[in-house]
Amino acid sequence: MIAVTEAAGDSLNWNGMAQPLVGMDLGDLREALGPGQPGYRAQQLYQAIYRGQAADFVQISTLPARLREDLAARHAIGLPQVAQIYQSADGTRRYLLRLDDGRTVETVLMPEGGRDTICISSQVGCAVDCKFCMTALLGLERNMTAGEIVGQVLLVARENRLRQANASGETVRRLNIVMMGQGEPLLNLANVVKATRILLDPGGFALSPRRITVSTAGIAPKIEELGREAVRPKLAVSLNASTEESRQRIMPITRKYRLKDLMAVCKAYPLRPWEKLTFEYVLLKGVNDTDADARRVVRLLASLNAKVNLIALNPGPGIPFETPEPERVAGFQQIVKRGLPCFIRKPRGLDIYAACGQLKRNMP
Repeated sequence: MIAVTEAAGDSLNWNGMAQPLVGMDLGDLREALGPGQPGYRAQQLYQAIYRGQAADFVQISTLPARLREDLAARHAIGLPQVAQIYQSADGTRRYLLRLDDGRTVETVLMPEGGRDTICISSQVGCAVDCKFCMTALLGLERNMTAGEIVGQVLLVARENRLRQANASGETVRRLNIVMMGQGEPLLNLANVVKATRILLDPGGFALSPRRITVSTAGIAPKIEELGREAVRPKLAVSLNASTEESRQRIMPITRKYRLKDLMAVCKAYPLRPWEKLTFEYVLLKGVNDTDADARRVVRLLASLNAKVNLIALNPGPGIPFETPEPERVAGFQQIVKRGLPCFIRKPRGLDIYAACGQLKRNMP
């Protein structure tokens, strides 16, 4: 069963004119408050926005009423507007979110077991042009700001009460954030890194570094740049082929960032003690799913501290490939597992175009 919910009216905290506070770090908020305010006011505002997930100034009760009125005259909280919500039979929700300039992006909530995963976008559209991905058909409209990236998380977490605690103050369910929605995150690296710092800050949203992952098509120099960041998400790389020729066919970006260069930067990437590199592999029937491909993947990644996630193609209009049979996916996995950990990612939200590679603002 598919449910579609229309949003009612305009957002009360976003007027398209005032400067948004979501996306500001502590230093930015000190400037926003203006001179003459004690230093602790910025900390109160920071905690109210990111930990308290305030949706309007009325909810920021730690600030004096007059200060709240002054802030409201000059700023907006800055959460995106919900244009529509699509509800899947498997519990997945796809949010169509409207940004300040009227453009829309998609965010997906996937509840499962004792955890929730929010898949967020980093660009409006995408320029990378992977041939198996529906988002590529949109092209790139623009980069998202740090506030627009963080705002997706705050809105979905608030709407679904994802950070509720039990009587002991412990979070009831684990929350994971994956930057695997619309866009190539590493082509918007500055905003992605700033958003990550805010989401991981113990004084703010306080997400664990183990709970946030960024996925890239393989922008080699930007992977090196990300590795130099003191605060960063985990890294997932979309591999999707075992040879240069095959990868160029389905991922034209590899003509610029070649497979051998990608493997070199991955080998040099500074993993933390608890961390593995993740390689994602979308299986396309008769294209990259043979036993020989699986053996080449093992050889390609043999020297890396890595794991592989297999994704059977999630089909859609305009995609010229087919999904392999489950038996073929399982056979591929068994070969890869001989050399390194390998998992099959279960599709979520297929009936509402919310699965990996399907985010193109489609009506179900």
